[in-house]
Amino acid sequence: MLRLGVLDQSPVRSGGAVADAIHETLDLAEACDRLGYHRYWLAEHHATPGLAGSSPEVLIGQVAARTSRIRVGSGGVMLQHYSPLKVAESFRVLETLFPGRVDLGIGRAPGSDQVTARALRDGASPESFPQQVADLVGFLHGTLPEGHPYAHVLAMPTGPTAPEVWLLGSSDQSAALAAHFGTGFSFAHFINQEGGAEVTRAYRGQFRPSACLNAPRASAAVFVVCADTEAEAQRLAKSRELFIVRLYTGRPGRYPSVEEAESYPYTERERAILRHAHRRTVAGAPEQVRERLEALAAEYEADELIIVTITHDPKARRRSYELLAKVFGLEEAGP
Repeated sequence: MLRLGVLDQSPVRSGGAVADAIHETLDLAEACDRLGYHRYWLAEHHATPGLAGSSPEVLIGQVAARTSRIRVGSGGVMLQHYSPLKVAESFRVLETLFPGRVDLGIGRAPGSDQVTARALRDGASPESFPQQVADLVGFLHGTLPEGHPYAHVLAMPTGPTAPEVWLLGSSDQSAALAAHFGTGFSFAHFINQEGGAEVTRAYRGQFRPSACLNAPRASAAVFVVCADTEAEAQRLAKSRELFIVRLYTGRPGRYPSVEEAESYPYTERERAILRHAHRRTVAGAPEQVRERLEALAAEYEADELIIVTITHDPKARRRSYELLAKVFGLEEAGP
C-alpha cells in the first residue's frame, strides 16, 4: 500500500501574521495525525518572507508532543550550515523523547540567499557535505571508524534506537550519496521534476545496506492541491503560481491570495515560468489526484509520496489533506 506523508513549509499568508504560520503548522500536524498520514516533515528556510520554518528541530518537538501516531522529522536540516555532532545530538534528544517516531532528513541546498548562508555556515565549505553526512551517520550510530579524529566522541544521549535518516534532493548527486551511505532518499519533485524517476530508480539499484537501513526506501515530494472540484483546485493553486513567479524573478514575498493572483498582470516571461511550474503540480478533484499520484509513485518506484500543499486559506489546505486521506483510504484515528 502506498504511504502518504506531509512536508510543511510553514507558509506565511499575505495579510496574516508570521506567528499564524507556526500555529497553523501545529494545527495541521494534529489533523494529519488523526487522518492517518505516515510522517510529517518540517522544512528549513532562512530569510524567506513567505516561509516561517527556520528551525525544524524546534518544531519537531512541538509537533511530536501534540501527536501520537505520525512520524515527525525534518524535511530537511540543511547540513552544510551545522556541525554534524550538534545535529546528531539534537536528534538523539528528540529520539529519546519520542522513540521510534523521529526522522532526520538532511539536505544540501542552502535554503536561503548566499549572504544568509554565509552567516549560518560561518566558514564551512559546501564541498565538505559528503564528509558531513558520513560523520553525522557515524555519530548517530556510534560507528565512526578507528583513526577518525572524533572516533571516541559520543553523541548524547545514547540509546537503543536512532532517528531514521533520509537524504533529500532534486539531483543525482543526493541520490548517489543516499545509496552510498545506505539512507532513505526523497526526490523533491515539487522543485524539479526533470529526471526524478530515473534518479530514484538509480538510487535503488546502487543502494548499499548500512546501520541506517538494510534495504532502499524511496519517496517523492509532490505539490498537490485537492478540492471538491477540479475547477476549485485549479483556482486555489493560482496562489502558488504567483508565489513561484515572484520567487523566481527575485521578488520573494508572502503567500498571495487567490484574488491577488487572479488580478496580477503576468508578462510573457512570467507565463513561461507558470507553464514550467504546472508540470510539477497536481491539482484536481480527489479521484483525479489519486490517479495522477499513483501513476507518479509507480514511475518513481516510490514507497511513499510526501505531499506539499499550500493554499492561502488554511482551511482549504486542511480540506485538501482530508480529501486526499479519504480517497487513499488512510486509517483515521477513532474519537
